[in-house]
Amino acid sequence: MRRFGQSLAVVVSAGALATLTIQGPAAAAAAESMVSVVHGIPGQPVDVYVNGKKTLDNFQPATVAGPLSLAAGTYDVALTKPGEPASNPLLENKALAVPGGKNLSLVAHLDTAAKPALTAFVNDVSRTAPGKARLVVRHTAAAPAVDVRAGGKPVFPGLTNPKEAMADLPAGTVSADVTLAGTGTVVLGPKDLALAPGTETIVYAIGSADAKTLTLAAQTIKNLGAAPSSMPTGNGGLAADTGTGSWARPAAGGLLVALVGAFLLRRRVQRASR
Repeated sequence: MRRFGQSLAVVVSAGALATLTIQGPAAAAAAESMVSVVHGIPGQPVDVYVNGKKTLDNFQPATVAGPLSLAAGTYDVALTKPGEPASNPLLENKALAVPGGKNLSLVAHLDTAAKPALTAFVNDVSRTAPGKARLVVRHTAAAPAVDVRAGGKPVFPGLTNPKEAMADLPAGTVSADVTLAGTGTVVLGPKDLALAPGTETIVYAIGSADAKTLTLAAQTIKNLGAAPSSMPTGNGGLAADTGTGSWARPAAGGLLVALVGAFLLRRRVQRASR
């Protein structure tokens, strides 16, 4: 996995809501993407290989790794049992397409038949209107169609695996839950979600209904309320150092350079307008 573009947020644990907060890096090359990975397969730690190279060791369910900055291209991503080689994968995508200049979330999860699957989502990091927050819900659990409610009212009805739904809502705290489609039977939640202005909250339904491991995971992308000077990404401090050197966080020095550059540019514009 060369430098993976978004953050890899993997979450699978009963009853816990994990939150990944993504901050903006100092600068990102237009041809690269930021990739997050979500581990939504219950009870199975894995090693992660990218293009045959081990990138994550003993990657645990309900944990987050990343982000990685990946150049546009096609990657071979394999998940194995800890200690197993890439040639003996539990789950593999030999042609994971990473477009340039995108924000991606790669989710290892269960499909409707409770079989492991890898699904890549492109995150919408377009600007939000003043006072608005973006809410995205992704059905990545071994469960039937569901309705997602906010404040007791259906917001995203009839959502199926592996689909997503999205809406820009007034900022504030909402109580969200998940019910079986067309019924009032709650299968997840309720859970309070703080939707801050200029943020995107991505909620994942993960786990298995039959195995009673259903839970929610939340990923937050910040700094969408104003014109960004760089692609919103980050790691939220949830990924432990794997020792491989491939999952590096953006350097603080780069952020300082970007801030100084923005200040100097603003001064030039002010002088030119006088």
